Amino acid sequence: MKAHPPTTRPAGTAQPPPESRRVRAAWTLALLTTLCAELTFTAVAVPSTWLLLPLLLVMYGAGVLLIREAVVRFGGGLPSLVALGLAYQLAEDGLGLQALNSPDMYDAADWGLRALGINWTYWESQIGIHVVLSVVLPVMIADLIFPHLRERPYLRTGGLTATGSLALLGVLGLRFFISATEDPGYRTPTGWTLTYLAGIALMVWLALRVLPRRRRRPGARRDRKAPHPFVVGFVSLYLTMAFLTTLLPLGLEGDLLLGDTMSKPFLLVVAAMTAIPFAWLAARWGTAGNWSDVHRLWLAGGILVSHTAFMMPGSLTSFLVGLATTGLEVLALRALARHLRQPHAAPAPAPGRTW
Repeated sequence: MKAHPPTTRPAGTAQPPPESRRVRAAWTLALLTTLCAELTFTAVAVPSTWLLLPLLLVMYGAGVLLIREAVVRFGGGLPSLVALGLAYQLAEDGLGLQALNSPDMYDAADWGLRALGINWTYWESQIGIHVVLSVVLPVMIADLIFPHLRERPYLRTGGLTATGSLALLGVLGLRFFISATEDPGYRTPTGWTLTYLAGIALMVWLALRVLPRRRRRPGARRDRKAPHPFVVGFVSLYLTMAFLTTLLPLGLEGDLLLGDTMSKPFLLVVAAMTAIPFAWLAARWGTAGNWSDVHRLWLAGGILVSHTAFMMPGSLTSFLVGLATTGLEVLALRALARHLRQPHAAPAPAPGRTW
């Protein structure tokens, strides 16, 4: 009987089966979404938010995982992700929480402009928060952790169906647990409910049918250079704080920082004048010849740290919890930086990938 030499594998190079990697990536994205959107923000001022982790995982995790899977399966890119992020925000704040219309939910009507039955200042703030913090950033970080799955689905058909069902349950959970508790008896006017449904359908159509056909994959521009990663991180931190403080009271307590210096409608314009150039700048950096995963990490880190720091002035508890949360964020980002330095960690990104 012929003996076969034992198969040897260098220590530390064993890889889990592809199915295991996909499942692990899906769970990681669900957790990242919940952490980025809520647990590094609301939980700073209200630590008991951690008790809602199961609901938050369903609400945020399943919803954003569904978005990511749809974009990948239909061949979309960042524009498709943003369009579905807008649909997600309408589903959560418009249909689930009903906070876009409620005059009492979270006192959002007192933060800025309310007209035609809509809390416009709250709406604009949540567009920025949910598109970036709930959708784009977690997907980008998951791509950094699992670079070989950047353009591949995490889920099979059965998993996708289950995720879609959980996402729907998450919206219903917001309606019947959070909204019913915070603003009992309130019902969004039928006209606005139909408007939100139409807006969601439009965003889904654009994201999955129109934008993938127009997707371009231009090569990186060697004549364009992104700044040092530290500069990217500082700019993202500063502009995130500028956007948040324009539309929301620091720590969600008290009055708007600029409320006495500008009219409520003009504050919406100022916030847009911060967010839109920031998005343009990040997209421009992403096409630079020297843009790298390290730049992406600093971009994400600046936004996340600023997002948490915004909540810290609310109270002494918020300050201490926020300080601890910021420290954990920095440690996690450093660990991811070490992961990126491993030779096998990150393959070359897809041409023209800006996120």
